[in-house]
Amino acid sequence: MIKAIRLGFAEFASKDVEKMASYYTEAMGYKITDRSENGSVYLSNGLDHHNIVLTPSDYSGILRYGYQLDNKLSLKEVQEQLKQKGIHSVLKADAKPGIPEYLDLQDPDGNQVQLYAQMELTAPGFGTSGIVPLKLGHIAFYAKKVKECVSFYEEALGFWFTDKIDENFCHFMTCNTDHHVINIVASPHTSKMHHIAFQLKDASHHYASSDVLARNDIPVLWGPSRHTAGHNIATYHYDPDQNVVELYTDMDVYLPELGMFEPRPWHKYLPLKPRVWEGLSSWGTDFEFNLGDV
Repeated sequence: MIKAIRLGFAEFASKDVEKMASYYTEAMGYKITDRSENGSVYLSNGLDHHNIVLTPSDYSGILRYGYQLDNKLSLKEVQEQLKQKGIHSVLKADAKPGIPEYLDLQDPDGNQVQLYAQMELTAPGFGTSGIVPLKLGHIAFYAKKVKECVSFYEEALGFWFTDKIDENFCHFMTCNTDHHVINIVASPHTSKMHHIAFQLKDASHHYASSDVLARNDIPVLWGPSRHTAGHNIATYHYDPDQNVVELYTDMDVYLPELGMFEPRPWHKYLPLKPRVWEGLSSWGTDFEFNLGDV
């Protein structure tokens, strides 16, 4: 069985790579680990060769997502299993710095996905200034083919369904114990990234991150507030290319063997199991910026 275990990296196209690189190093606290001949910049959260890639382009936006597999199957075996499910993929070797080989494929909505088992552990260490998140946590994206995408991630990559916001608005899925590693937002008109999210340590880290954003003249768009699905406390802002970035803490912990979340004092339902929620914030907070319209 193919099993993804985490979101390893996100790669962005950018009209101004150096401006984005400055944002990730100075505001986010990431470290540059590599630069390729085509001008791509590779940045690490602290251990991996890269968790963010910035590639020069004539447009700005997400290019691809990288998911790490559990390494129980070779990539050739993974490719064969994908083929049996009717999913075309291309095995590439030495095509990306830090990753010896990976499978290149697309999900049903056309998102480019790269599956890999191993990445160089360059271990540049965590940053000493800026926000310095614990990790890259999840990706949210708009999809025209929501049902097909949910089936793809569940059946092909071993994700579990964890929650919905409204019956048809947003699906949350995970491949580990985080409440969600992806959330798929229904849209009849567009396929694009909704936001990228980074995990912080605790509430004090959230306070400090807002100060870092202020020092870098980056306004908070929404939050802090506690979401319903996932119960994470979140704030959102724009990066220099106008991609929406979430900083969060206190996300629910999923126990797949029990089909429930670890209990928390702020849970309205005990035991808390995957369900359909209404609305984005359990604190009922209204903000001028509407997350549903990103």
